[in-house]
Amino acid sequence: MTMSVVMYKRLGISNTDIALYTSWLYLPWVIKPLWSPFVDITRTKRFWIIAMQYLVSLGLALVAFSIQGPAFFKWSLFLFWIMAFASSTHDIAADGFYMLGLTKHEQAWWVGLRSTFYRTAMIVGSGLLVVLAGVLESKNGLPPVEIPVQASTQAPVVEAWDPAAVRFTAPDGELRVLAQPNPLPIALTERSAEEARAVIAQARAWNRQHGFIAEENPAPAKAESDAPSWWTANVSGPLGGLLTNYFPRPPRSVSSQAPVAGNVGVLYLSLSQEPPAGQEIAVNFGRQPGGLEYIGLGKSDKGFSLKEGERFVFNAANWNQPAMAVIQLDPKLKADTAVTFATSSGNIPLAWSITLFFVAALFLAFSFWHTVMLPRPASDGPVVTHHSLLGEFFGTLGSFFKKPGVVLSMAFILLYRFDEAQLVKVISPFLLDSREAGGLGLTTSQVGVVYGTFGILALTFGGLLGGFMAAKHGLRRMLPIMVASMYLPKFAFVFLSWAQPTNFLITCAAVAVEQFGYGFGFTAFMLYMLFFADGPHKTAHFAICTGFMALGMMIPGMWSGWVADLVGYKHFFVWVICSAIPGFTLAMLLYRRIDPQFGKKTS
Repeated sequence: MTMSVVMYKRLGISNTDIALYTSWLYLPWVIKPLWSPFVDITRTKRFWIIAMQYLVSLGLALVAFSIQGPAFFKWSLFLFWIMAFASSTHDIAADGFYMLGLTKHEQAWWVGLRSTFYRTAMIVGSGLLVVLAGVLESKNGLPPVEIPVQASTQAPVVEAWDPAAVRFTAPDGELRVLAQPNPLPIALTERSAEEARAVIAQARAWNRQHGFIAEENPAPAKAESDAPSWWTANVSGPLGGLLTNYFPRPPRSVSSQAPVAGNVGVLYLSLSQEPPAGQEIAVNFGRQPGGLEYIGLGKSDKGFSLKEGERFVFNAANWNQPAMAVIQLDPKLKADTAVTFATSSGNIPLAWSITLFFVAALFLAFSFWHTVMLPRPASDGPVVTHHSLLGEFFGTLGSFFKKPGVVLSMAFILLYRFDEAQLVKVISPFLLDSREAGGLGLTTSQVGVVYGTFGILALTFGGLLGGFMAAKHGLRRMLPIMVASMYLPKFAFVFLSWAQPTNFLITCAAVAVEQFGYGFGFTAFMLYMLFFADGPHKTAHFAICTGFMALGMMIPGMWSGWVADLVGYKHFFVWVICSAIPGFTLAMLLYRRIDPQFGKKTS
């Protein structure tokens, strides 16, 4: 999904269309429990795994062909949608194959590594493949131009910009991109939010006027009504009153000053000469990643934010006019620092076609390998008996809800992460918000360090250790410890919100403790779903469990920001601790139902 978003952005699709249409690609994972019985009762899990891998390989190759055509967006989206259904079906079959091909002990042992390799695949998809496409772009177009952007207390403060007065000195020779000023200095000072918005609006209007960016159709205005909705009057209003009674929001300091934002700088881009007759040259502009950022690891210094000017189109009518790019500093950035932005203007469709052909070939090679090497467990087979296919389909669904303890188990799956579902949506705003607003006042780059480095390492280590410990001692013995590790580290955020430490390492340590506890405790959750789904229809039943798991994360996350706004960060994190009570209680009720030998190695 991440790769498709980057690809469409580089191909000039608007943010609105990217967000709207790529969001639909998640639908197959949401509804996959609906056809999981079909996967379970027809053919083998091995067949579905290999068939779906071949289908994804074909889909990637067809997308590579499609993006060279005029209707690439429509056709590539259709193909990505087919691939999403194939991938989610592969997910169903792979989960079932995992349970069929491994003993209970082996399932527990490898459960941590499953999540580790999932994260590795995400790094490859969102990092390495995007880097490959970027390298190919830079090799077949105009020479890239690097622009150091320097935030400094010594830089002059610019009050106004006049693009009409900008003049470029075009060098002789081949066609190239020109940029000025290069380097771009931006003063480390605050600017009112209204002034910053005005500069961004000025640049956007100028770029549209001169044809550098496409015009946008404004969305129709919605009719406003002063009357509260039924939901507000009967649900959110009374519930909000109840929450504020028990968790009153601490008073916030009121400032009479106008809202402030980070300072902005403007860069002008143009071409050195007119493009060849009938040709348009698309120039992409953005921050040049460095170090481990190339592979999706390491921090990204978001103290510099490109607010306008990600992509410009130059033609015979506007090649000698300056396009405006606006870069804004994080208002919490106080020390002198610099990053590098760069232009790229290669044949972007060709670069992404080559990248997708490479990925298709890679998937095809994996498919051949799995065709030969995947084992053939004796228990892996279709479970259709003398019943009709339709009857077996509904029978599989019905058998799930006839399992012993299904109500208690479904409540556990829905509520085990009730606290985490709310916490995860509010952590970043809490870390970024000013101290006056109850947050920690970190910069966006610091938040990247906290989660992109300390958080991911602690989460991975916790997951690995959880799998190894469960394999050694069994799920039942480890359940109380894992549940405690899931919930107790949430007190780290209670501490952060009440103490508001200024030491950055303390914040990193607190987040690492919480993430390690979550990774360790989540192992118990995955193993319990494997335990509950065990049986003749384990593939379909595990897919249904994962559907309830997704629902348990989605719904609480929808109201978490509203609760945080109502009661403030301090009391929100106390509420999160209280939200752990249902999951803890259900875990203890299920403790005696778990087979003491599940997950342990048996002689």
